[in-house]
Amino acid sequence: MLGSLPGEMSLACAQYYANPRNQFWRLTEGVIDAALCGQPYEARLRTLLDARIGLWDVVRSAIRKGSLDADIQDYEPNELSTFVASHANLRAIAFNGNKAAQIGRRQLAASSRPTIVILPSSSPAHTMSFDLKQERWMALKRFLGK
Repeated sequence: MLGSLPGEMSLACAQYYANPRNQFWRLTEGVIDAALCGQPYEARLRTLLDARIGLWDVVRSAIRKGSLDADIQDYEPNELSTFVASHANLRAIAFNGNKAAQIGRRQLAASSRPTIVILPSSSPAHTMSFDLKQERWMALKRFLGK
């Protein structure tokens, strides 16, 4: 699962999706059928890895005031094509939101694999209802053998 770039709170805590208003952990609980929200951060990461889910960002570095994806400027992308080429068993890449997809798809334009899934952003700034987000996120189950 690839986000764009951690927000201010996540950077300050050195934890992905540290903002309690971000719905990432709740949405992912539904996908993997495992409790995440009540767990310490390290346990959450182990649970994701056990479910064969990794976390990373499409942006390596950028200029951004605040936490909004729309404010990302002068970014340097991560080497997604190299990552994909070195992980032959990778079944899918899920982009958490349109900005991550916009940047990430450019990096993977020449690749015919893996399957790309664009998810509605888990950010509190994306105002889609939780239930609708959850419904769309559940599409990831098919890549996990669930």
